[in-house]
Amino acid sequence: MKHYSVLKNEVIEGLNINPDGIYVDATLGYGGHSEEILKRLRRGFLFAFDQDEDAISFGQERLSKVSNNFKIIYANFSNLKAKLYDEKITKVDGVVFDLGLSSPQIDEISRGFTFMHDAPLDMRMDKNNKLSAWEVINKYKLEDLINIFFTYGEERYSKSIAKNIVKERQNKKITRTTELVNIIKYSVPLKYFLKNHPERQIFQAIRIEVNNELNILKNTLKDVIDILNPKGRICIITFHSLEDRIVKHIFKKESDINNLVKGLPIIPEEYQPLIKLINKKPILPSEEELKVNTRSKSAKLRIIERL
Repeated sequence: MKHYSVLKNEVIEGLNINPDGIYVDATLGYGGHSEEILKRLRRGFLFAFDQDEDAISFGQERLSKVSNNFKIIYANFSNLKAKLYDEKITKVDGVVFDLGLSSPQIDEISRGFTFMHDAPLDMRMDKNNKLSAWEVINKYKLEDLINIFFTYGEERYSKSIAKNIVKERQNKKITRTTELVNIIKYSVPLKYFLKNHPERQIFQAIRIEVNNELNILKNTLKDVIDILNPKGRICIITFHSLEDRIVKHIFKKESDINNLVKGLPIIPEEYQPLIKLINKKPILPSEEELKVNTRSKSAKLRIIERL
């Protein structure tokens, strides 16, 4: 499948790009957002982060055709602040996060991200990561599996699925995505399986655990707000309720005037909010986008500006 950058026009408009500014694409992927940012820079510079070597190779070639005002950094965005500091960058004018898997990652069957094809249990965004889906499924304790499936997958049959995984792996190691799907299938009522697709929820939960996605997101968002210049913006696209809840909570907290009576004529500087919300409700894909890219249907874009 062709790769589409989700909500690309809305992100570029939301960034309100200064041609001489410093911008960061925290999730380079296959370079769609980065390319559009780079086209709009004059003396500005773009730093792009990714932990997928295939994406970096592709992105390097794609962006080089636009200009040389960029650098791709092989790192998870959890290291964004430190890696930028290594580049003598302490403030930036905009950051974009696209938290979804890229279509090529999903379509590369051997990565094991999708439950729809037979593949090794992997799910690592960084192929050098020691923890893979295999370790989670074959080595985690029953209680940990239940917790992961319920917390990260919001799956109501987490307990029975986890119990059957533990039971099955006592006979032989579970190594393939199809083996896991079969276990999920017989762990829930047939009507429920056909209607709710619990395998989607379980695969999401395992992927989040393998890549430590939610903890990294919480910590990184606070770092990024810190390094934004005044008028600098963050555009962040989420793809499921857990991510969106974290983003919404942090943005609300940092944009509120805390512990003060509203309507005071002067607000002391230490009580001033750090950011303002550009959109109170998330921006969703247009009907036109949904027609060409069905994978964008769960995407939500939130935008803030540093005060």
